[in-house]
Amino acid sequence: MKKGLIGIIVVVAIIALFGMWYVNTNNTLVEMKGEATKQWANVESSYQRRSDLIGNLVKTVQGAADFERGTLTDVIEARAKATATNIDANNLTPEKMAAFQEAQGGLTGALSKLMVVVERYPELKANQNFLDLQSQLEGTENRINVERNRFNGLAGDYNIKIAKIPTNIIAGLANFDPMSLFSSNAGAENAPDVNFDFN
Repeated sequence: MKKGLIGIIVVVAIIALFGMWYVNTNNTLVEMKGEATKQWANVESSYQRRSDLIGNLVKTVQGAADFERGTLTDVIEARAKATATNIDANNLTPEKMAAFQEAQGGLTGALSKLMVVVERYPELKANQNFLDLQSQLEGTENRINVERNRFNGLAGDYNIKIAKIPTNIIAGLANFDPMSLFSSNAGAENAPDVNFDFN
């Protein structure tokens, strides 16, 4: 009788320990994923700020006489595409992340082209509104980089945690999927070709 009772107590203790481990590990994963998801919102907020600033920049530039309309059209279209490409933070697949990065990269490229063309317009470069917006955009680009790096850090830690043994067992049981990370754009490893020939 005593052996049977001891056996039951041991089984109950093992089940209780496993249950506590499961709950603790699950809660840790929930917290880590939540932190990464919250950071994703900061990334989106920074991109939204950039989009808002670009709208104001375009309006300022449109007031400049003889400004090249094709360049403005490219920026406006790229901005519309970038703001239309959204991702649910709980469903960051590599494909969706690539589409998001492509749309944001298109806007970055159009904005770079705009800034190069602006160099030809001294009266626009001297416009205080334009200078203020340009400064804010530069700050926002830095903020975007910081927020993306923070997201990659949190999501990377989460991805490592769900891949480690024995946490991967609970991650599999509770459907904790890896989160996609930001990566550099294709060709980013090459130095940019700077060309000051505006003709």
